[in-house]
Amino acid sequence: MAVELNHTIVPARDKEVSVRFYADMFGFTYEGPFGHFEPVRIESQHLTLDFDNRESFAPQHYAFKVSEDEFDEIFDKIKKRGLVYGSGPGTSEDMDINHWDGGRGVYFRDPSGHLLELLTRDYTPELFEQHE
Repeated sequence: MAVELNHTIVPARDKEVSVRFYADMFGFTYEGPFGHFEPVRIESQHLTLDFDNRESFAPQHYAFKVSEDEFDEIFDKIKKRGLVYGSGPGTSEDMDINHWDGGRGVYFRDPSGHLLELLTRDYTPELFEQHE
């Protein structure tokens, strides 16, 4: 059997707001509550992000690899919503994108403050050597 990630719990200030944000922004499937969780399904990976209300938590970083067309579609939604975005994890509010490794990337926050990343190309070790 191949090991694969099946689900992960994502803490949220308001799980209903978060699940609808991810379903709208990324096109993930939302089929309603599952127990006390609000999950969205990432069909291509058989993975669910299970949102759960928490009063306090440290914001996390979630990165999503997308095609060039998907990048355009999601980036348009970011701009239409007036979300603050940026070109890197340390520059997540500079209102720019990056072109690392010949692709495109952008960072923005979800309603709970988690840092989300879109990237169109996998990173290479050389990229990190350039930024050390």
